[in-house]
Parts: sequence; C-alpha cells; structure tokens
Amino acid sequence: MERLAVASGSPVELDKVLLIADGDKLQVGTPNIEGARVVATAQGEGKGEKIIVFRFKSKAHYRKKTGHRQTYTRLLIDRILEPGAAAEPVKKPRRKKEVTPSGT
Repeated sequence: MERLAVASGSPVELDKVLLIADGDKLQVGTPNIEGARVVATAQGEGKGEKIIVFRFKSKAHYRKKTGHRQTYTRLLIDRILEPGAAAEPVKKPRRKKEVTPSGT
C-alpha cells in the first residue's frame, strides 16, 4: 500500500473495501462496500523497483533521464470485516521463549 504515517507493528484500519469474496459468496461495491473494513498490522516501510523516465524530443537535442522509486508500507491482513460485523481486538500470537541448553 502507498506509504502510511504509522509505526511498524501498529494496527491499521482500512475502510475503502471494493470486493469481498468468501468461497461462493461474493460482494461487489459500487464503488465501495458500505460498512466493510479491513484490519491490518503495519510491517514496516520499503521502496519499490526503480522506474526510468526518459524524455526525448526529436531534432531538438533534448534528452532527459530521471528515475523514481515509490515508497510503500507493507501490511499484514489480520481480518476482513463485512458490513455490520463488530470489530474484535487484535490478538497477537504469543512468542515461544527460546530455551538454550546450559553448558555445565
């Protein structure tokens, strides 16, 4: 998704849902589905691949080369809420503690 001003690990709620598909059940918005939401967790930021922009005018000796890398926020989808569904708090999975053998 395009870059969002959120910290890594924080929850994000998106309210512009275009389509929800669950097996044979399909909901299509016009253009959005009213009341539907997506709950996600931000996983950090990154940059996309470089795009080369080359401008050229023939017979005018005009050449200009520039590049662009779009920034984005990586999201992990936790839950897709249909219209009318109550939002439950996001539960993070518990991490197992690593047990290291003691050297005796």
